[in-house]
Amino acid sequence: MASAERALSVSDALALAKGALEGVRVRVVGEVSEATDKPGYKALYFSLKDGSSVMPCLMWRDAYTACGAKITDGALIEVAGFFTAYAAKGRMQFQVRSLVLAGEGALRLQVAELARRLEAEGLMRDERKRPLPSFPRRIGVVTSPRGKAVHDILRTLKRRYPAAELVVAGVQVEGEGAVAQIVRGIEAVGREPGIDVVILGRGGGSYEDLMPFNSEEVARAVVACPVPVVTGIGHEPDTSIADMVADLRASTPTAAAEAAAPDADDVGRRLESQRRLLGRALSHLVDAYEHRVCLVAQRPVFCDPMALLGGRMQALDQVALALGRALPQRLERESAVLENAARAIERVGPQFTVAHEVRLARAGEWTVAAGHALVESAERAIANAAARLDDLSPLAILGRGYAVCYGADGAVVRASAEVVEGERVRVRLAQGRLGCVVETVETEE
Repeated sequence: MASAERALSVSDALALAKGALEGVRVRVVGEVSEATDKPGYKALYFSLKDGSSVMPCLMWRDAYTACGAKITDGALIEVAGFFTAYAAKGRMQFQVRSLVLAGEGALRLQVAELARRLEAEGLMRDERKRPLPSFPRRIGVVTSPRGKAVHDILRTLKRRYPAAELVVAGVQVEGEGAVAQIVRGIEAVGREPGIDVVILGRGGGSYEDLMPFNSEEVARAVVACPVPVVTGIGHEPDTSIADMVADLRASTPTAAAEAAAPDADDVGRRLESQRRLLGRALSHLVDAYEHRVCLVAQRPVFCDPMALLGGRMQALDQVALALGRALPQRLERESAVLENAARAIERVGPQFTVAHEVRLARAGEWTVAAGHALVESAERAIANAAARLDDLSPLAILGRGYAVCYGADGAVVRASAEVVEGERVRVRLAQGRLGCVVETVETEE
């Protein structure tokens, strides 16, 4: 100890003070302010403060890097070190040897570590998350039965989508035991038959109040839920672990309810729009088919019943006319022969013998046979013409088990390449018609 009678230089006095201060080693908790972390600096400079005092601090770069924590203004930290004096400025400061986050800062560090671990497992990947149902019939709600969140959810769903049935699991959402209750609530609602989506929500609060939703148990319960989960945890701008693994994250319970169910008014407007579009499409389709029917009705085969049979009936008339002329002429010739024979018999008289009678009888029989043969030949010609006409009739072809296929444009389909799978076609049978949809298309060489 320097003598009180001897005056010291400034440097000596500060060295004396520095030696005395460095013997004071303590642990201090405070809020960070005025943090200066610039590239190239050998130390990190900041201040710790509470409600009434401010303490300047420094921490060497290697020690700060080794602690693994990152401090920012407003963070609550706990430091260990000793006081010292900076002689060049005559300023006292606290040299930090170790640093850990305290209070909320420590909690945030734990949450960040859990988030990195769950992300490495793939629980936060977008491809794992499931789409929400468009029109849920039953909606599960897991939240506090006494908080504002449940009333916001119920009011929003009643206003937007009253058709849905709600299944509410009232659970504790903060404090000791909240994690276990939230997990049981998610599992119970997920087991309910017919549940399409689950809303997990709570109102605002401090970061410590939010911690049950940052637990690994709740996160894994959300992932294991058999239906999509929508979170609405009102603690902006923080994002909980449950938000990260949920199928959809909303900022508030009200926003979660809006995301889980459609707006009935929007659905009504969309249905009305679809109704108008469908009506116009059907009207156009009916008009198109009406036009095609009119075109078909104007074809000669439907306008004139004799269009197909007229020519053949005229041919039959010609055959009948020719037959009518041929028979009388043949009869006249044969009658003339008979008359000549009769006159010859009269001239011969007694000389007429049995042989002449036989010849005369045979001539008569031949004449009758010739007449029958001529009639039979005409009948066969008529029968052949009728059979040919029947063979050419498309109805006769259909009657043998064949069918005619018409495409969407009304044209006859002659090859499988003229249609595609899913196209609608019409099939004409011997009796009736069929409307069909092409399931497969096979091409034969």
